[in-house]
Amino acid sequence: MEIKSTLIQKYFKGLTEQQIARFDQLYSLYSFWNAQINVISRKDIDELYERHILHSLGIAKFCTFKPGEKVLDVGTGGGFPGIPLAILFPDTQFHLVDSIGKKIKVVTEVAAALGLENVKASHLRAEQVTDKYDFVVSRAVTRLIDFYPWIKGKFNKESKNAVPNGILYLKGGDLAEEIAESRLKAELYPLSAYFKEEFFETKYVVYIPQ
Repeated sequence: MEIKSTLIQKYFKGLTEQQIARFDQLYSLYSFWNAQINVISRKDIDELYERHILHSLGIAKFCTFKPGEKVLDVGTGGGFPGIPLAILFPDTQFHLVDSIGKKIKVVTEVAAALGLENVKASHLRAEQVTDKYDFVVSRAVTRLIDFYPWIKGKFNKESKNAVPNGILYLKGGDLAEEIAESRLKAELYPLSAYFKEEFFETKYVVYIPQ
């Protein structure tokens, strides 16, 4: 059974042939690597396009990254949200980091197989990263109160984007308590406004200006 990226094309019009080909490749690549190094739940592999790729691209419905911008993906795991975003924004530079080396191996192999020249993968903790970025993205790595100190001070001062530099965090459920606990000025954007699948009913992009 070959699973194609028609779900991605449904919500993102005007993709190039190369982008479609790369999205199409993700299923076979992740099926292969996930069998060796478990980076996503085994039962989730058939839901890859909805629960991992389209979910990652929810960030792109809120913020269009510009050519030359730099994005840090913290706790990327097997490459989410960084790899799908790097396919969508080939002129933006993505740095994917994770503290687990075998997960970064998967990221490196997937990026190489796709020919993604705008992806750098590093086996690092977020606190060890020394560069500056326009945006930090992440997918529910930990509570915001713990996450924010890892990336504080890693932002470029000047914004090139209509969305000012900051954190774009994918998270689900009732987030009021977590945001209050963090004392951060956070804005919530429901993914259900963009995607009709039931999975997205309780999912958000959490935007925190730097």
